[in-house]
Amino acid sequence: MVISTNVEELKIELQDLANLFGKHDEIEIEHIEQKNTTMVINQFLLKNNNTNEQKSFSFSYEIDENLSQLEKKSLIKKMIKNHLYLILSKELKMDLPWGSLTGIRPTKLVRDMIDKGQTKDYLVCETLQNKFYVSPSKAKLVANILKNQKCIIRNDNLIDLYVNIPICPSRCLYCSFISHQLSTLGQEAVNKYLDCLEKELDAVKEIIANKAYIVRTIYVGGGTPSVLSEQQLERLMNMLNFSVDEKTVECGRADTITEAKLDILRRYGVTRISINPQTFCQATLKRIGRNHTNTQILNAYSMALEKGFIVNMDIIAGLPSEKIGTFKKTVNTLIELYPHNITVHTLSVKKGAELKDQTEILDSKNINKMIDFAYEILDKNGYKPYYMYRQKNQLGGLENVGYFRDEYVCKFNIDSMEETNTVIGVGAGAMSKRVFNIENKIERQHNVKFINDYCDRIEKIIEDKKMLYK
Repeated sequence: MVISTNVEELKIELQDLANLFGKHDEIEIEHIEQKNTTMVINQFLLKNNNTNEQKSFSFSYEIDENLSQLEKKSLIKKMIKNHLYLILSKELKMDLPWGSLTGIRPTKLVRDMIDKGQTKDYLVCETLQNKFYVSPSKAKLVANILKNQKCIIRNDNLIDLYVNIPICPSRCLYCSFISHQLSTLGQEAVNKYLDCLEKELDAVKEIIANKAYIVRTIYVGGGTPSVLSEQQLERLMNMLNFSVDEKTVECGRADTITEAKLDILRRYGVTRISINPQTFCQATLKRIGRNHTNTQILNAYSMALEKGFIVNMDIIAGLPSEKIGTFKKTVNTLIELYPHNITVHTLSVKKGAELKDQTEILDSKNINKMIDFAYEILDKNGYKPYYMYRQKNQLGGLENVGYFRDEYVCKFNIDSMEETNTVIGVGAGAMSKRVFNIENKIERQHNVKFINDYCDRIEKIIEDKKMLYK
């Protein structure tokens, strides 16, 4: 399905929305917006190239002259997407779980509406269903997440620190991230990367001191940070000598976890780690390029609990060749293990992944049942959703949801997804976000993605970072 529009800045979002309805090569839609001072008309022409049939649609609405330019722009975008959704939903006889929403942060959208007085917290479900055609179950999910995000603190002097280690022991079939395979990269390059990382962190420490920032949380992600050798890991941890209550390190691959590495993390104040099975089906693990075994996962998890870590475990719904029965077994195994946090991802099939050319082995028809099953079972066993995000090309147009039990929320995940606090990102591929809560704006800065480029440009990266936080 191809979308054209005279509102050029919305072309990508409109195409993203159309793509959620599936592959319909026979359909072309032309959109034309006409407006005067207060009235806007959205005209759509739908062409079916198989039948040569054409249909025209017209929607009109008024814009309050008292709205700011930003508010007018937001309203126009919402209405165009809503009108396109109504046409496609009717013509293709299909409702999308997230309605006309294409953004990655539905919870942030609603939180912003509450802050602006456009809705009330007790009207979240009604707002999402009536204004964006979101399904009742997804609207309820958003409302529940907002209730569970009790640890949000809006303070421009409070920051989160993110450190990226874009290195893995092997590349997963579904992965589209810029992550380097350790065997290809080599230890010399890893050590050079740590040298440059230390330079950037030294500059960040200077920024923190000059701005009187307080570091709230530290998150070391990737990639797979635990792929570093014990000496490299200790060196990295020694760089992160901030006193914080929450320090997370992703140890996603169980085959990279040793008792010695866990001891290093504990000694340097790490409170939380991720051990990510993705599935408990050994055949699937082999198929997607993860070399760890279920026994390694269980052993690593046992060691982590013994050493007092809060543990998150990730799983993915819709992995290649997995049916709903296999996914249910994975969820039930997690319930037996009872980790502090569980993140349920919906598989995203992106252009940069090897899986892109093997979509015929995906069970996209049952993806809704998988996600609904996970929510139902986790809810029955005391887990609550506390953050979520969406990605392009996720099966069924669904979402990723983080769950917690008891009071074990990850503050960094909430701050990052809701964009309520400044995040200073360090390392290749890391993004920094400076949040100005009073002005209600965010300034972003991306570090270059590849390790070699990062090392070659480290001085320029440091200079740009100092300018962002001047």
